[in-house]
Amino acid sequence: MKEEKKHILIVDDDTRICDLLEKFLNKNGYLISTVHNAEQARRLLLALEFDLIILDVMMPGESGIELTVDLRKNDKTPILLLTARGEAEDRILGLEAGADDYLPKPFEPMELLLRIQAILRRTGEISLTRNKDNPILSFGDVSFDTERNELWDNGKLIYLTSSEAKIMQIFSQSVGIPITRFDLIKAMQNDGKNMNDRAVDVQITRLRRKIENKSKEPRYLQTIRGIGYMLTAD
Repeated sequence: MKEEKKHILIVDDDTRICDLLEKFLNKNGYLISTVHNAEQARRLLLALEFDLIILDVMMPGESGIELTVDLRKNDKTPILLLTARGEAEDRILGLEAGADDYLPKPFEPMELLLRIQAILRRTGEISLTRNKDNPILSFGDVSFDTERNELWDNGKLIYLTSSEAKIMQIFSQSVGIPITRFDLIKAMQNDGKNMNDRAVDVQITRLRRKIENKSKEPRYLQTIRGIGYMLTAD
């Protein structure tokens, strides 16, 4: 049976951007609806269900962040915010408003596509790649037991902090799929841990020292430029 297309709502006052994104995402297998302000978005959301909302922050009248706050009162549809501003302070505002990710303009269409896939994967719309019948991930001589949250190197147990173990759990559920810093921060905060971009980068550096032969030339815990990180395994 052919899989039903995911339906995405784009809310942006720039009609040119809406048209470009609609064409690009249509080509990549998504069903797209576009509107140009918060009022139009609300009317459409009353009539239709969507798998994801792509929402511009800097719209005339009600901003994207204000709309996000209001929608989160009774709507759990994933939201990706677009904005011309990319400062950390603005990303935090988006996170606190209830957004699932945040992408500064200008951006590459492929980066947007990867972020859409990451959000849908995290919210359960795309199946996870980990084989539940094989809970052991291998990285050369190092292995991670996903059921016991244990990291081993040639039979020797390697100590993991609670934050490192949590991050390995997150990656092990999405092997081969890029995970944004935004997703990592949100997952860690939901687990009661205080995280920001810098703290995530520090945790990644520590994990690389434990699983990589050359931590400065990572083979398994890779940086995906402009997005975040991705875990691969043998």
